Amino acid sequence: MSLIDIEAPLHTAHRDNHTHRDVNGGWLRPAVFGAMDGLVSNLALMTGVAGGAVAPQTIVITGLAGLAAGAFSMAAGEYTSVASQRELVLAELDIERAQLRKHPVDEMEELAELYVSRGVEPALAREVAVQLSRDPEQALEIHAREELGIDPDDLPSPMVAAVSSFGSFALGALLPVLPYLLGATSLWPAVLLALAGLFACGAVVSRVTARSWWYSGLRQLVLGGAAAGVTYVLGTWIGGAVG
Repeated sequence: MSLIDIEAPLHTAHRDNHTHRDVNGGWLRPAVFGAMDGLVSNLALMTGVAGGAVAPQTIVITGLAGLAAGAFSMAAGEYTSVASQRELVLAELDIERAQLRKHPVDEMEELAELYVSRGVEPALAREVAVQLSRDPEQALEIHAREELGIDPDDLPSPMVAAVSSFGSFALGALLPVLPYLLGATSLWPAVLLALAGLFACGAVVSRVTARSWWYSGLRQLVLGGAAAGVTYVLGTWIGGAVG
């Protein structure tokens, strides 16, 4: 059997099975982490207030207030940060566009040198740079990718970031409040539902990590539970001190 015959099945298997995780997370990471943030922060807030031995109505009001405040804060923060990042990127693109217009030869040589530094033969690197530089918009895209590490056609949207952060945080923060809204009068149903939600969020996060689903879920459950436990103790201590 020839070498080609031996390698052909391997190439087919490689093509069929060579897939990767979404390392950037796409929509999954911000959505899950937003929900997780809402869960942990609102659960900790409610357990802290509950530790002060207050009425269930007070805990409900606290949870709903924490949901609203946190969701609006997340949305405003995400909008501002993503908008600022986008404006910075656009400003850098304008600088690069101006350089391509004023010094096209220098920019072409710069691109060729970049390919040479990555192991391409100088003559071939120059030919590639010449061909890529014929279209100004394509040249801008290549320089942006190579020098700035950005894709001009895939810039984040501040509005999408704000809306997704608001929705995911609100959904996560709602879980600890839900048992009270359905008639519960003690803290335990809220804690158990929130911990189950934390485990589920951690398990989903395993899709963008190398950890197993049960490890990721258990880790998040322990961290969220610890935060709730600490704030409950603090609430009990403060409630006793000012009561």
